[in-house]
Amino acid sequence: MAVHITSGNTDGRKPVRQLVKHLKGKLFGDKGYISKKLAEDLAEQGLQLITTLKKNMKKRDISLLDRILLRKRAVIETANDLLKNFFQIEHSRHRSASGFVANLFSALVAYSFYPKKPEMRGINLQKALMPV
Repeated sequence: MAVHITSGNTDGRKPVRQLVKHLKGKLFGDKGYISKKLAEDLAEQGLQLITTLKKNMKKRDISLLDRILLRKRAVIETANDLLKNFFQIEHSRHRSASGFVANLFSALVAYSFYPKKPEMRGINLQKALMPV
């Protein structure tokens, strides 16, 4: 699990390099992560950035598996929703920075022990993501 906290007005692409610096394989994101420079930097470390396309972009060929996995991003959104609502990670009543950090980490730890995490059914991820 990796976490990077930024202010609300920070470009979402900025912390990506730091979050994935030890990863290889494929990284799926939405239209907000479209960046030629980011894709090139990640490709140098062996990480393929796969995003949805904006309406004015040319179509590109991506594998069926990548299209399926790109659609499964809803699982991530479900995990975010759990963190924000069930584990109350998002509220503005913190009286200090240490109180904010304590709330954040306690929610992340509680989530890691939560038995019913969102999952992708119908896809064997171990088999699907193994290099050929």
